[in-house]
Amino acid sequence: MEKGLISVDRFTESSQAYFLTHLHTDHTQGLTSKWDRGPLFCSKLTAKLLPFKFPDFNLSLLRVVDLHIWHSFSLISPTTGSQITAHVMALDADHCPGGVMFLFRGGFGCLMYTGDFRWEADSVRAKDARRRLLDVLKNETVDILYLDNTYCNPSYDFPTREVAAQQVADIIASHPEHDIIIGIDTLGKEELLIHISRVLNIKIWVWPERLQTMHLLGLHGTFTTKTSLTRVRAVPRYSFSVETLEGLNTMRPTIGIMPSGLPWVLKPVKGDGNLFGSLLTSRYKKRQPSDKLDGNLGYADRYHQNMFSVPYSDHPCFAEIQEFIELVQPTNIKGIVSSSSCYVDPLYYFGRLCGVNQPPKRFAYKHERKEGDQKEVAASYFGNSPEAGRIKSRPVRVDHKRVNASRTSVSRRVRRGAKIVESDCSD
Repeated sequence: MEKGLISVDRFTESSQAYFLTHLHTDHTQGLTSKWDRGPLFCSKLTAKLLPFKFPDFNLSLLRVVDLHIWHSFSLISPTTGSQITAHVMALDADHCPGGVMFLFRGGFGCLMYTGDFRWEADSVRAKDARRRLLDVLKNETVDILYLDNTYCNPSYDFPTREVAAQQVADIIASHPEHDIIIGIDTLGKEELLIHISRVLNIKIWVWPERLQTMHLLGLHGTFTTKTSLTRVRAVPRYSFSVETLEGLNTMRPTIGIMPSGLPWVLKPVKGDGNLFGSLLTSRYKKRQPSDKLDGNLGYADRYHQNMFSVPYSDHPCFAEIQEFIELVQPTNIKGIVSSSSCYVDPLYYFGRLCGVNQPPKRFAYKHERKEGDQKEVAASYFGNSPEAGRIKSRPVRVDHKRVNASRTSVSRRVRRGAKIVESDCSD
């Protein structure tokens, strides 16, 4: 595809058409209330929620893309000046409200951009979307799959959201004398909260702005802003920290629950109250009925006296990523997550599924040492390059004083939108 035609989840560069997969902040970088670069294509629900996130946004720029229907739009070739007709179809990403994937086709070929998604094997929504996609791909070959590779590593092995949601409910039920706080984003995890409410017959407290979002989503009755009505509170992720939890426990016994697919925890650095990531990866073992939550936690992981991490994720685990690639059978793959603590190019594991040579593997940290306020980390790289078998290390200095414990950026990976241009699949 020529440069300057289409951008997905990237709003700072010049294009003729812009596409938004969903409203999570890491996918809306550059989008503001005053943004006016061109037409913005998104799902109907995202179009409904967008003015709440971006007041005074010029709604005339919005183009609603209904699910499972081909939509046509025109572009002008920057090279020849001739008109190009392109087509796009949106598919349910089952990630957060309004989240969709985009399938593009035209003279540039067929491209698929997943955004963030999770298609679980037993999900009714995913089964429907999978069937519709297969119907479309009977006559199409996906030339490049832009893939949610958040957990593209075999170490990421976590259960379905249904199983993890029940684990959260079990933790709450096993602590009847405790208040509960659950860290969530400004959008997403609604099904988890609804499950807790239904199973335990209890309302869920949310902050006022979140309640407005719930009402926009048509969710009434389950949520409240009155703390006197419930002991379970869903709080913003950025306010969820060990320090906050310890403060709450000085007033009332309180348990914190962080639903996330991340298999590592954050530990405090002695003396300055800051946190740094620690790769405490471990396979989650399915809890048996005889297991006690305070002993074998099963899928849950207690990483602080009063805090649990439960692998409830709206992104696919490694096995689900593989199943999705086998379904789509793309010619090439490009990961949309380019920075994380153990990033691996998806072609390393799945290039064989689309006949592409495997690039060198980008792996995690091997060792570290501290020098005063600096931590030196040696990042090791392995792969199928001519130098395979030899470890190459590169020191990276991290200033702990610049890492704030209360910010969600400590534990969240940094995503980047895709500028769809002609390029190879190496990132």
